[in-house]
Amino acid sequence: MKSALSRWPTVALVIAAGSVLLAQAPVPPAPPASQAPPPVTAAPGTQKPTFRVTVDLVTNDVIVRNAAGQFVPDLKQEEFEVYEDGVLQDVSSVVLVHGGRVSNIALPPPPPPPEGIILPPPRPTTDASGRIFILFIDDLHLDFKNTARVRDLLKKIKGSLIHEGDMFGIVSSGTSSIAIDMTYDTKRIDEAIKKVMGGALKPTDIIQGPEGQEGPTEVRYRAHVAFSSAQELLDNLAKVHNRRKALIYVSNGYDFNPFEKSRNGEQQFFENKFNTGNDQVGGQSQDGTTGQTNSNSTDPSRSGQKFANADLVRELAELTRSANRANATIYTIDPRGLVGMPDLDDNVDPTEFQEYVENSINSLRVLAEQTGGIAVVNQNDFDKALKRIDAETSDYYMIGYYSSNPDPLRRTRQVEVKVKRKDVDVWSRRSYSLKSAPRR
Repeated sequence: MKSALSRWPTVALVIAAGSVLLAQAPVPPAPPASQAPPPVTAAPGTQKPTFRVTVDLVTNDVIVRNAAGQFVPDLKQEEFEVYEDGVLQDVSSVVLVHGGRVSNIALPPPPPPPEGIILPPPRPTTDASGRIFILFIDDLHLDFKNTARVRDLLKKIKGSLIHEGDMFGIVSSGTSSIAIDMTYDTKRIDEAIKKVMGGALKPTDIIQGPEGQEGPTEVRYRAHVAFSSAQELLDNLAKVHNRRKALIYVSNGYDFNPFEKSRNGEQQFFENKFNTGNDQVGGQSQDGTTGQTNSNSTDPSRSGQKFANADLVRELAELTRSANRANATIYTIDPRGLVGMPDLDDNVDPTEFQEYVENSINSLRVLAEQTGGIAVVNQNDFDKALKRIDAETSDYYMIGYYSSNPDPLRRTRQVEVKVKRKDVDVWSRRSYSLKSAPRR
């Protein structure tokens, strides 16, 4: 199976090219001298070099709505207050985007493109919307039987979410082999619609598949490919500034320890339980045998499975940290819609199936809620959800400031945005994490 990882050089190059094109927005002013950290110098008499800690611009998308739920477009810079770890920051820039249009800044002439980089076709010079969408089709975790639903979802995205002037790209994680570079041409979505095809594991494939110390090996491998692919996308989105960035994450979600009892040899126990009824009394059947499970259920080699949930939480946390660093919002969509009982040919315990569905949905909720997005799960009204995503990415303020707490030991910073106006609701990203220094 050829993963999406081998296709990233082309996509990364074009995203970088898109960042050059989108650099038309004005650069916020440098931090004032009062906020610049002092240089770190060596002791007198030594010849060690002088180092200075640099502070990067921190950006945060802010949505302000009144009591009627309508966006408030007339706020001034002095009406915003930003607190980082409880300390008031000096707001360096405020950009208003209303209806997808940047209406309060003057765009300078675009810089000449670097030699050797192919840019997408230019859009009209009067269009300054510049939303960026990445459609991540995690077909490794999409059921084959729902292929038609996924294709219909992409048609809805084309018709109601991607508008004139929006830049987008489409990437798949598995066998659909979709890698559409950043473009403004919505006709390219038709290519993805024709190619997309679900390739998720069936419950029986998971139960009968090979096991390792950490549980089903194929389940972990597929999740690793999906997370690594999404991580690459977010790292490249971090290079684009002053634009609303959204990752539309289409997937069934994740569970690192699915169908545990059935995998551990207890499927026969479930069949006995549901089929024999009163043949078992007090845990012992009439033939004198006890309803004991397979000895594999207590196999020490499976002891690591109890850490599956913790491993999944760690993977999701790393992905959400990357999204917050890139100031990108993740909107997760589960194309299964309302999930009922398992298919008869799946031959799985209904209780275990419901737990599997609940865990996978919760993973999608974490990705969305921890990055300021919404999780479109356990519902069939995709049109309503896409309209909400469209509204949230079209009306917002982008606030920038230079952190006055450049302590490198404080990796995660808590952020709170307030508005000096009554009867309004303020949404903003509540934290961001500094990127760890590369290991040598």
